[in-house]
Amino acid sequence: MANYRLQLYCAAALSFTISLAAQPAPPPKRAKPVHSIEVAPKATASSNVEKEAAAKTPAPPKEPAITFNSVHVDGPYIAMTFDDGPSATLTPKLLDILAAHRIKATFFVLGEMVAEHPEILVRAAQEGHEIASHSWSHPNLAKMSQEGVRNQLQRTDDEIKSATGKRPTLFRPPYGSITEREKRWIHDEFGYDIILWDVDPLDWKRPGPAVVRSRILKETRPGSIVLSHDIHPGTIEAMPSTFDQLQAKGFKFVTVSELLEMATPETPHPKAEAAEKTDAKAAPYAVPASSPATNKE
Repeated sequence: MANYRLQLYCAAALSFTISLAAQPAPPPKRAKPVHSIEVAPKATASSNVEKEAAAKTPAPPKEPAITFNSVHVDGPYIAMTFDDGPSATLTPKLLDILAAHRIKATFFVLGEMVAEHPEILVRAAQEGHEIASHSWSHPNLAKMSQEGVRNQLQRTDDEIKSATGKRPTLFRPPYGSITEREKRWIHDEFGYDIILWDVDPLDWKRPGPAVVRSRILKETRPGSIVLSHDIHPGTIEAMPSTFDQLQAKGFKFVTVSELLEMATPETPHPKAEAAEKTDAKAAPYAVPASSPATNKE
């Protein structure tokens, strides 16, 4: 009986040992993950130098202006301009008035009129007035092909050179009508500055000498480019008293080219500068619309 119990005990022990050996070993404990932290690299001496150099690098210069309505000047200087001539009868009268007042003006002439009256242009140039181009026959250039515009300008350029011995350096588009693309290629090809105006008495509507004079006196400021026409009798009639009163106000008369040479940078007013910064919705630049200025007859 004792032997039987011993055998049962040995069998049970052996079975337990075999079952323990058959069980898989427990998996090893996993190490807790270490989260990496990205640290910004410290600025090196060379990177600081590069930043300082970039800060000191001046901004690229702005392209020079090629279109002018007026000019910022230090002084009471203005330019009187006369379009659409020379007129056989009126331009000589205007030249007499200008000579009496010792005023130099700029004439934006039509090539076809120069071809008819070159002697008048010769006189104007000899008396110190500036001769500039206003196209051949006063078309709306913005509605023309590039070749058509080129023909208008080249013929006028040649006619002025034939009469005066000098080619013009300034151009005023008829009606002030010209595209941005035309401005650029005309400037690049002919070397012209494009001259508009900031004072327009609308004399082509023939409002009468008194109205022409009043509008010019009211609108003219230092640096103004004043538009008029030497083909309208009322304009010529208005000029003596207009010149007298402008001179009484202290204005001094120069040609357009002389006015451009006097240009000085305009210093922004501190209050205006602050207003611009606070007004986030304000447009940074506005291009004034050109008004039809001339009405060739």
